[in-house]
Amino acid sequence: VDIAGLVKGASQGEGLGNKFLSHIREVDAIVQVVRCFEDADIHHVAGSVDPVRDIETITTELVLADLEGVNKRLDKVAKDARRGDKEAMAEQGVLAKLKPHLDSGKPAITCELSADEKALSRAFWLMTDKPTIFACNVKEGDLATADSNAYVQRVREYAKNHFA
Repeated sequence: VDIAGLVKGASQGEGLGNKFLSHIREVDAIVQVVRCFEDADIHHVAGSVDPVRDIETITTELVLADLEGVNKRLDKVAKDARRGDKEAMAEQGVLAKLKPHLDSGKPAITCELSADEKALSRAFWLMTDKPTIFACNVKEGDLATADSNAYVQRVREYAKNHFA
């Protein structure tokens, strides 16, 4: 599914945010294509090229949408958990781990969960729990030297430090 770029505020419905977010929930993995080249003839929506900023904007919007979903799910399972429903209690435990993790701006995929907790969390359909690839869009003429592109290097470093 090719989804147009998210804008800041998408989790609150800015742009076509809610529509795009619903499409993302249905995919198995995310490929964020980020611009890693300068070209005065091609306008960037934020006014300048900064792929890490763009990744952070998208990730923040996905995290905020996931956090809203986690909060709703917590409210939903709370009553059943108080009654002693074991499944609801297990869900509540996983959600209680995910909430502060997401609240700190981190994607769900980086939250330390046991194998059983991970299996349970799949039912939450969290967007930031999906494997993510960062595809660096460089000029065609720069493909051979893309590894030395400063923007590509910044994306690689960001991914290593934030998604590993």
